[in-house]
Amino acid sequence: MAGAGFVLPALILGGLVLPGAVVAGMTARLLRWSVIVTLPIAISVAIVSILGRAGATVLFMIGPFDATLEGVAFAAEVALRLFVVAMALALFGLTTEPRALVADLERRGVSPRLTFAAAATLDAVPAMAERARTIQGAQRARGLDTEGSVGARLRGVLPLVGPAILGALHDVEARSLALEARAFDRPGPRHLLWAPPDSERQRAARWLLLAALVALVVGTLTGVLPRLP
Repeated sequence: MAGAGFVLPALILGGLVLPGAVVAGMTARLLRWSVIVTLPIAISVAIVSILGRAGATVLFMIGPFDATLEGVAFAAEVALRLFVVAMALALFGLTTEPRALVADLERRGVSPRLTFAAAATLDAVPAMAERARTIQGAQRARGLDTEGSVGARLRGVLPLVGPAILGALHDVEARSLALEARAFDRPGPRHLLWAPPDSERQRAARWLLLAALVALVVGTLTGVLPRLP
């Protein structure tokens, strides 16, 4: 059972996420982003688990703390799960257009408010990053030092905050007015002018994923598959 916590994340990573990244042609980019996102949390979990988790096999001691093999195994399992989740979310965000997600959710009967919230969430981080780069370039052109030492970089962050927040609020207001002008709150069915392509292969893949999820839940509940610690 020592490796039970590694099996399912490894299967998801090797059987679904990595093949999807290879097909999309963004494996290196996806790996880089996932490592950057996962590494800080994984380091924190490793420190707490290795030095604070009780176990029978003591690897070394740091003051009153015992670093155990069980703590190392638990930290590795958590780090692998975080990495798989980061890879899956990044793959979804990089390969799914917000407008395609919104149109498909509405086509399947999801509330327009929920679809708008989903699209706004997907658009928020890229829009904020692009706005920050634009503001930083404009301020650098006006003589603000945003490169060089750590102190200069930290001083360059503060002038970005105000314009970035004001720009985000302006975008929300503009989007709200545009939605109102297009009768966003109009009751009744909506007739979409465009829908994302949905091939037979994609539908078959969705049914296979759904069947695998049901099999996983049933196997876990019945004890056929080991529960994750």
